[in-house]
Amino acid sequence: MVIGAGALGLATAEALLRQGGGVTVLERGPVGRESSWAGGGILSPLCPWDYPDEVNRLALRGMGLFGDYAEALHRATGIDPEYQRSGMLVMPPFDMLAALRWCATHGMKAERNDDGLLLPDIAQARNPRLMQSLRARVEQLGGRIVEQCAVEQIVEKAGKVTHLATTQGDFSADAYVVTAGAWSKVLLGAHALHADIKPIRGQMLLFKFDAPPLPHIVLQGDIYLIPRRDGHLLLGSTREDVGFDKSTTEEAHAMLLQRGAVLLPALREMPVIKHWAGLRPGSPGNIPTIGRHPHLPNLFINSGHYRYGVTMTPASVEVLMNTINGTPQPFDVSPYLWR
Repeated sequence: MVIGAGALGLATAEALLRQGGGVTVLERGPVGRESSWAGGGILSPLCPWDYPDEVNRLALRGMGLFGDYAEALHRATGIDPEYQRSGMLVMPPFDMLAALRWCATHGMKAERNDDGLLLPDIAQARNPRLMQSLRARVEQLGGRIVEQCAVEQIVEKAGKVTHLATTQGDFSADAYVVTAGAWSKVLLGAHALHADIKPIRGQMLLFKFDAPPLPHIVLQGDIYLIPRRDGHLLLGSTREDVGFDKSTTEEAHAMLLQRGAVLLPALREMPVIKHWAGLRPGSPGNIPTIGRHPHLPNLFINSGHYRYGVTMTPASVEVLMNTINGTPQPFDVSPYLWR
């Protein structure tokens, strides 16, 4: 039983199904319409040299696996997640020497130019297409997805989870994986322990050009522009600690437009065709919780990835599956353990 049908939930279900398991995915709303859908799909920490090794370890592993992962989904389902190595231009202010040192140490290509630092191998995926492909793959493999099914209580007895009480009745399974994003801690209640996950709102704007107006992603501080193949352009994003409030604000709209137009002046003449907000699963240091509950051996978690859930998806699922199967991990996973 997988609780939550975002990128991590569907990818976890897909991996379990490929192993021959029977899997039901419960989703409190429609599939894939929370942070996995709302995000921009940049497959990298925005400035990886500013993040701790615990974040980059998972992110770099995910980045390395993502191309083959997206290709396999496209081949199996016919739905293209639109993975592409578009590159990312990081514009000042940032510590150029620290960035160059980090890139050299971690084998990431970096090209210094008049505008800043170009990272030519940074890729992107188109989140809504990725979610459509993941859903199709789970259903293709025989997985069951139950939408509009909110988990109200995780019921345990004699040291293990016995069933889930939901708005659509009780559901039981041999094992349970919580992939509920920003809702994970609330859903777990007393079982959350130190999985400190909370919603952080991010707002974005969408534009449409006849052709891509930029050759690559452009980043300055927390503001980024993401060009899609078909001329759509995403402008994001805010970080707002406002609880479970997904409303959009005029203040964010104005700020994003002002900052974005500095990077791409043509935006001043373009209409905003969409403005939305999503709730990231915020966690201290952007470090997720992945693994088995210390007191309930049939309860697992794969959540709290904050801004980089899509980037980390292939690696996080790999770590979780290795935990479930008792197989060796690709690196030290102790920072992500459920405590």
